[in-house]
Amino acid sequence: MKWAEFSIHTTQAAVEPVCHILHQSGASGVVIEDPSDLVKDWDLEYGKVYELSPDDYPEEGVIVKAYFPVNSFLNETIEETKGEINGLTAHQIDLGKNKVIVSEVDEEDWATAWKKYYHPIKVSNQITIIPTWEEYTPNEGEMIIELDPGMAFGTGTHPTTILSIQAIEKTITAGDRVLDVGTGSGVLAIAAAKLAAKKVDAYDLDDVAVTSAIGNVELNQATAIINVKQNDLVKGVEPESYDLVVANILAEIITSFTDDVFSILRQGGTYVTSGIIQRKKQDVKDALTTSGFLITEITEMEDWVAITAVKPEDSM
Repeated sequence: MKWAEFSIHTTQAAVEPVCHILHQSGASGVVIEDPSDLVKDWDLEYGKVYELSPDDYPEEGVIVKAYFPVNSFLNETIEETKGEINGLTAHQIDLGKNKVIVSEVDEEDWATAWKKYYHPIKVSNQITIIPTWEEYTPNEGEMIIELDPGMAFGTGTHPTTILSIQAIEKTITAGDRVLDVGTGSGVLAIAAAKLAAKKVDAYDLDDVAVTSAIGNVELNQATAIINVKQNDLVKGVEPESYDLVVANILAEIITSFTDDVFSILRQGGTYVTSGIIQRKKQDVKDALTTSGFLITEITEMEDWVAITAVKPEDSM
């Protein structure tokens, strides 16, 4: 089978929304080539456990590659995708060079290319994410999440995912009922299940994301705990249904439904938000406090922010 490689040279700030558009357009996988990974100052606790080759990365900016099957709709898909990406400028997202190259690759070459980009990474005190083909022996108390990048949505190494998992680990209590809004690969839902959540609902509007999450949940033998469902944010969710809500999505979306999240959380419940670029941090903080949340922690990695907030015990 032939595949079309859609390659766009853009900026770090645009990576998350560009990847979201590519997934919505039906991409069967995304590769992110970010040269900052080569010089990233990982601390002693968390970091990649493999070596990176500078030859695989651009000198500046970020290259995002997505793979689409070659069919009669390809040209239309490519043009619509370009239009959606260009539309991000309306949200003040810097696209940088915004240079797109489309080329054809064989399935065998595409499948092999995946593996040089994905290796185990320790993302929190207890959790390490590994691709399915890697052999890895966990240390005592270490939890493993296996992800298959062939299912799209990456392998959980983006700063927003790492920040979210670290926040979940700090705030979750055994037996919690958890909701992961905009689940994508399902990695945050799986992390919550590994950390002893009683029940996890993982929602995403995109059917590609739902399929990806279901596959990863099955891979991690978490189907008894995690329910993956296609749903528009928290539409239809009963009030005070959850102890913990997680949303690693665009800041513009987070600010649009903070009242709804406040409603579905139980008193004393926690809301973990990420996917927030630095310049949108204050907007999210304002939206959360206006809805009645108390902000308890703000963590940052590179240009990205995660905010943890709680619903006060005396909320009516």
